[in-house]
Amino acid sequence: MTDPDQSFSDLKLDRKECPKCGATWINGKHVWRGTGASSDSSELDLAGLVCNPYGNNQCINPKKGVDGGQTWEYRRGYVDAAIESRKNEIENADKMFRTQFPDEDL
Repeated sequence: MTDPDQSFSDLKLDRKECPKCGATWINGKHVWRGTGASSDSSELDLAGLVCNPYGNNQCINPKKGVDGGQTWEYRRGYVDAAIESRKNEIENADKMFRTQFPDEDL
């Protein structure tokens, strides 16, 4: 039974979905699909990755058209740098091993 004198919170849940890409805003804050993560730069990152290169008049992202945030070029550069760093680590380990064990048949 509910107490008639009990007060209720003013909690509300407002969900909007972009008809173009399916991006989701909950209570006015963009959240990444799949992770539910959000940050102050989420809308700008979404614009750089999706809205600016692929969006149209259906896009509801308020940051659409704004330069900045992450882009595919930025992410590709990050991945390329990580791969290069890993290759260097492997090459250095190989050189160290060959120096320590020069008679080993590799």
